Amino acid sequence: MSDEILIHEYQDEWPLLFHEVGLKLRKSLGEAASRIDHIGSTSVPGLHAKPIIDIQISVRRLERMEEYKAGIERAGFLHRPENPDLTKRYFRELPGHRRTHIHVREEGSWSQQFALLFRDYLRCHPDDCKIYADDKYELARTFRHQREAYVNAKEPMIWTIMNKATRWSQQTGWRPGVSDH
Repeated sequence: MSDEILIHEYQDEWPLLFHEVGLKLRKSLGEAASRIDHIGSTSVPGLHAKPIIDIQISVRRLERMEEYKAGIERAGFLHRPENPDLTKRYFRELPGHRRTHIHVREEGSWSQQFALLFRDYLRCHPDDCKIYADDKYELARTFRHQREAYVNAKEPMIWTIMNKATRWSQQTGWRPGVSDH
């Protein structure tokens, strides 16, 4: 896959692709994963996105990699220890396979809740999805071959959405729903 940043219209196959991988992960991980969720833009119906499936695996203790690392690897993913985000462990697809990002986070942690709230808020607010998609298209044009710059440039919009999502969560009493797998 090219490193060029391309935003695609929403594809009905994205949830199906997640479901296939999620089942494989659940079978391989068993009780080591308390949740397996489709997160990121491909998890929001109608939201335009890069065609990369993001999956969040929630575990009881992030530091106990021996409880989940081998299971994720058996499912066909490689640990990427160079990831600088200390709130998660990061895995990617094997070479030659469809681009998939696996984010392992501790159950109940702020970063785990952030991903679920962001997704759930966007699922309920199509107007904000449109604004977010427009922003991503513009940034992809500006930073077409600069992935890190693209990610950094999205931050103001993400925080604008999360500010709204926080208020929405308080008004609705939001809690994460049932795990996707």
